[in-house]
Amino acid sequence: MFPVLSTPSATPARAHRECALQAASVRFADHLVLDRIDLVVGPADRLAVIGDNGAGKSTLLDVLAGTLLPTAGEVRLDLPGGVAHARQNPVFADGATVADAIDELLGDLRALERDLGRAYDLLAAAGSADREPQMAAVALLQDRFESRGGYDVDRRIDTALEQLGVGGVDRARPVAALSGGERARLALAVALSSGAELLLLDEPTNDLDDRALTWLEDRLAAHRGALVVVTHDRDFLDRFATAVVQVEEGRIRRYGDGYPGFLRAHEAERRAAAARHEDWKAEVARTESLLAANAFRLQAIPRKLELDGFGHGAFRARSRDHGAVGRIRMAKERLARLRDNPCPPPPEPLQFVVAAEDRAPLDEPDEPLLTLDAVSFREPGRRLDVSHWTIESGSRWLVTGPNGAGKTTLLRLLVGELLPASGTFVRRDGLRIAFLRQEVDTRLRGTAVEVFAVRTGTPPVDARDALLAHGLFRGPEVDRDVQGLSVGQRRRLDLAVALASRFDLLLLDEPTNHLDPELVEQLEGALVDHPAAVVTVTHDRRWRRHAADARCVRVDEGVATT
Repeated sequence: MFPVLSTPSATPARAHRECALQAASVRFADHLVLDRIDLVVGPADRLAVIGDNGAGKSTLLDVLAGTLLPTAGEVRLDLPGGVAHARQNPVFADGATVADAIDELLGDLRALERDLGRAYDLLAAAGSADREPQMAAVALLQDRFESRGGYDVDRRIDTALEQLGVGGVDRARPVAALSGGERARLALAVALSSGAELLLLDEPTNDLDDRALTWLEDRLAAHRGALVVVTHDRDFLDRFATAVVQVEEGRIRRYGDGYPGFLRAHEAERRAAAARHEDWKAEVARTESLLAANAFRLQAIPRKLELDGFGHGAFRARSRDHGAVGRIRMAKERLARLRDNPCPPPPEPLQFVVAAEDRAPLDEPDEPLLTLDAVSFREPGRRLDVSHWTIESGSRWLVTGPNGAGKTTLLRLLVGELLPASGTFVRRDGLRIAFLRQEVDTRLRGTAVEVFAVRTGTPPVDARDALLAHGLFRGPEVDRDVQGLSVGQRRRLDLAVALASRFDLLLLDEPTNHLDPELVEQLEGALVDHPAAVVTVTHDRRWRRHAADARCVRVDEGVATT
């Protein structure tokens, strides 16, 4: 590409490196996404960014990448080694080819390559007086280009695409012809190949098979710069995060000691909040008791007292300054302050709150819940064959297989939304099924508590307490219109509906999607001792590992085998 030059005078001093946000805010119209956040990314940091979908995690990466300017505050971005940003949903110009997309994604490295080419042109045209400084300029640019692996970047991109399952893609092909997942993996492959000092990755493990995940993690383990990753993958968090940044309601909190440290800190925060709530309740009770005692004492004092020295009928009015009046006034003021500034309890961990009689298994526990025998389903562009499958009370099943193989179709067949074309499908009388779907329903209307009441059949007067009892929502959230909730909040509403249902069989389709890792941990724990049968479709590696005792159904190319 370019000849290699070296000169002692071209060796640069150690470059200043800084990536920091100070009181940075981002607002879109009337929606405040990030609110006065401070964050410093060190040269070897491994930060995992977590939070509900829609909380502002991707926006945070855009600000760190310098592609989005904050509405207020300051961004200090000075990284000579460059920044690579792999978005979850990359967007490219109309008519762009894959090659154009790669050039755009490489950004500063392609610019560095052009600068180096111009420097060589100037060196070739330089006179003897200008030749030495021009050689130094070329050598400096060349050092930067070589340190990023610029001469070998296209070969690395091809290798990364192959490892991520999109190898052999024609670079002349319109990038719009790629699926959303393929465009995301293209962006990821370019970022990992760019040699950038700071990698910003948005959900890099999405839709990757085990082989691709292994390659990705090995590649990141070899990265010597900083890493900021938005992820819900708990195994990924556990392996790479040295600190966790949680985005919630426009603010961020940073927790050290990786993912385990985050879980410990959150539990400690919950206990401290619970203690503060108990102290507040005790103070309210003490103040109410003081108020009642002084009111009783005041009532016991007669309104008139016979004056000394008189043996008949002359009385003076009772004094009102016995101290009780003052104490009553102060207690009332104290009680008003306490009630105006309540200390709410922390959200309870996720839990099932169905009554015991509704959780009890059906009669005849030895009778299977469902039996499928030689079942075939046919629909244009979709088919599924199940040779034999029996689901017993309390059993645990894990459905595995590649994307598009028919796993969701199988769950919809179990719940009765799809009808088999042939075979035997026996459902136990009175069987109750709850279904947590993979995608949220965007057609819902009303507040969260109204939707919950309708979907669960809960009386409106009881719906608020019933929804809050699951530990999935905080008080004010349940009164928001569902159209204004984030994807993660709507997913929690779907989960609350499923958990509040009376079920003997629970179907979970990618239950970890759009939920923060801590909530997934709670969901796993809540299911351990539940008497219902559970059938789960998931790519979550930790969930699958924890479900090692579950029996498996493999779905591949429309064929389900147990």
